[in-house]
Amino acid sequence: MKLHSIAFILLIIGGLNWLLVGLIGWDIGQLFGGQMALVSKIIYILVGLSAIYEFVGHKSTCKNCSASCAPEQKI
Repeated sequence: MKLHSIAFILLIIGGLNWLLVGLIGWDIGQLFGGQMALVSKIIYILVGLSAIYEFVGHKSTCKNCSASCAPEQKI
């Protein structure tokens, strides 16, 4: 569960970064020395790995998806 939370936070950061790039052309990686800086590359890699992790494990961690996949109960 903790890995899911970390991955989710990194995906939010990545999404906000793309929003800033699209709206004003500014990349969060500039804070760490630009896209070629080691710190920026590490952040980009972690965001990408988080996306893969969430994509693969989404149905098992998402309450909405797991609820919609549950068999219907007859009352």
